[in-house]
Amino acid sequence: MPALCRDCLRVFEQDRTACPCGSRRLVRHEELLRLTVAHVDCDAFYASIEKRDRPELLTRPVIVGGMKRGVGAACCYVAPPRGGRSAMPMFQALRACPDAVVIPPDMAKYAAEGRRIRALMEALTPLVQPLSIDEAVMDLAGTEALHGAPPAVVLARFAQRVEREVGVTVSIGLAPNRLLAKIAAERDKPRGFAVIGAAEAAALLAPEPVTLLPGVGPVLARRLAAAGVTRLGQLQALSEKEALARFGEDGHSLVARARGEDPRPVRPERETKSVSAETTFETDLRDVADLERPLWRMCEKLARRLKEKDLAAGGVVLKLKTASFTLRTRHARLAVPTRLPETLFAAARPLLAKEADGTAFRLIGIGAQPLAPAAEADRGDLADPDAPKRAARWAAVEALRAKFGENAVMRGRGLQLR
Repeated sequence: MPALCRDCLRVFEQDRTACPCGSRRLVRHEELLRLTVAHVDCDAFYASIEKRDRPELLTRPVIVGGMKRGVGAACCYVAPPRGGRSAMPMFQALRACPDAVVIPPDMAKYAAEGRRIRALMEALTPLVQPLSIDEAVMDLAGTEALHGAPPAVVLARFAQRVEREVGVTVSIGLAPNRLLAKIAAERDKPRGFAVIGAAEAAALLAPEPVTLLPGVGPVLARRLAAAGVTRLGQLQALSEKEALARFGEDGHSLVARARGEDPRPVRPERETKSVSAETTFETDLRDVADLERPLWRMCEKLARRLKEKDLAAGGVVLKLKTASFTLRTRHARLAVPTRLPETLFAAARPLLAKEADGTAFRLIGIGAQPLAPAAEADRGDLADPDAPKRAARWAAVEALRAKFGENAVMRGRGLQLR
């Protein structure tokens, strides 16, 4: 069985517990030198960046997040054993881990470091598909001659380079397809390198809960449980006809994924399905005037994100979360696509007015749906000939802010916020 030393990058066939160099960081697998699809996930990315920049926090639990009532965006690997975890409400994370150091997120810094890592990936293969700021899938098929080594060795070398040049660690999953690569990457964190081969996939997945599959959330899990299905092996045993009868159109895909099958190729360009912005309040808000202020700020943020992605909003989605964590969403279609905050706000404002009935809200957000090409936005027509002028004003405001800071130019509504 081939083995790879993740420290000296030596490949050897001997069945031994350590590399001749002395390292025990070995990866062994029958298909190790034949697999090409890799899922790369940075370990506790935001917190790792902060620890890199503040070495005094190296042994301290760190939570990157917003306000006390917000959500912890990322926890370092010191924090989870003490009770903290990513995506946990901040008050719960602090209750579980009271000695944690809480650091406000610096998204610009994280995005810059994410781009550095992405560039290192793209130097290995053109088939890199970003999944988030700190996660991507890549296919190194056909690159062995270019790099003088099989993909497994190239990936181990890449992990070393990220640690050396960026100062964070990554976990890698190597497999024959995207689904198995993602599952593998989650099996050996942090600083991991796990392999799942095609021959073993079905047997390895069979005893696992159905929630192991990406996309099987609480709602679908409850639906499957009601049908007596809680393990992937139970899905694997279904024929295509049985799967269709019991789970409808989703049945075939569920059974295929339960067996480790995934036909999706790695696509360098990922289609953006949604763009949004949201914020959690320090204290619950009830009055429409109080809610309009953060709504305006989110409209400005959404407009900026649409510009960054070269997209426009064909409609808006208002998102509200009550004090009891009940989610409300309301939709409105726009006559003409836009990426101007005032147009987004004008569409969302009446939706908010209908919901502001005295209910206490803890979160507000706005999203663009459906999305449209940027070229279709704010072009002006007989019904709204001034749209291009408003677009030019907003572009000028953003240019001044980029040069002199966020507070350089503010609308009256923005002054109220600050």
